[in-house]
Amino acid sequence: MRLNVPIRLRWSDFDAYAHVNNAEMFRLLEEARIQAFWVQDNGDSHTPTAILDARPGASAIGLIARQEIEYLLPIPYMRQPLDIELWIGRMGGASLEICYYVYSPAEVKPRLLYTKASTTLVMVDATSGRPLRINDDQRATWLPYLEESVQFSKRG
Repeated sequence: MRLNVPIRLRWSDFDAYAHVNNAEMFRLLEEARIQAFWVQDNGDSHTPTAILDARPGASAIGLIARQEIEYLLPIPYMRQPLDIELWIGRMGGASLEICYYVYSPAEVKPRLLYTKASTTLVMVDATSGRPLRINDDQRATWLPYLEESVQFSKRG
């Protein structure tokens, strides 16, 4: 099972070549990840997987350990939100691999795949900075979204 998170582009996401700047892709993925996995400041969530609390005073934080992006097509300016598909490619003791496909807006045909990406997120105790095991509730919530990791093109 996968999540689909709509993310709107900002004018500042574009560069002189009139497409989304490669560095801005990290921000777009971050926005999708926050909507998918973190509760809002009022305690609500956008998705059933949004169970992490990053509000001030939270006992755990998520730190990025690794990110990989493969750019397949330039993303042109558009007013409709991109459709970012997320799933979990691996769940370890204290870490998750979050996988992404960045697609054209849901109503655009044909559906275009612009970007493939993955992020390794490590759960850490906010006070000690030490890795914090994914608890049973988190594991149970995220398990339905566990699939094979994103497959990047061969290098060489």
